[in-house]
Amino acid sequence: MKRSNMRRILFNVLLIILAFTIQNCIFPLLPFLSAAPNLLLILTFSFGFMHGKEAGMYYGLLSGLLMDLFYSGPFGFYTLIFIFVGYMNGICTRYYYEDYITLPLILSVLNELAYNLYIYVFRFLIRQKLRIGFYFINLVLPEIIFTVVTTLLLYRLFLIMNRRLEEIEKRGDSTIV
Repeated sequence: MKRSNMRRILFNVLLIILAFTIQNCIFPLLPFLSAAPNLLLILTFSFGFMHGKEAGMYYGLLSGLLMDLFYSGPFGFYTLIFIFVGYMNGICTRYYYEDYITLPLILSVLNELAYNLYIYVFRFLIRQKLRIGFYFINLVLPEIIFTVVTTLLLYRLFLIMNRRLEEIEKRGDSTIV
């Protein structure tokens, strides 16, 4: 594996760990947030969207494992949904245009809905808690809004970092040849 490719992977893994830390250690301490953006979901779908199905699945695996290790429940619960999100957004790579923000925002909403529906079905519906309207209005909708706004801000940052890493890779490749 190329050194520049390893640099990209290491940088993205560090981003996932940082996002996990912020999402689970800092956001709960902010009293004005009724819901928090799902940073791991944003990273997973962004990496899948930018780099393809395989990369999306790997980053989804890492994000899901982090969530599974630090939260109770059956092991693999979060890993399954994050791998699915990374894969499904990796399919959209063929529609990837760097400056096109509409599709990532739509994907953000769809991913958040899929993630929360997954949690509702396997955490609440199975225990016969049928108040989906309450769940949607009080938990899902605020989280979707925060996640979409955060996606709007972070996606541009990811694009800039991705371009920077590509420039570094090109410089590294040109010095070898």
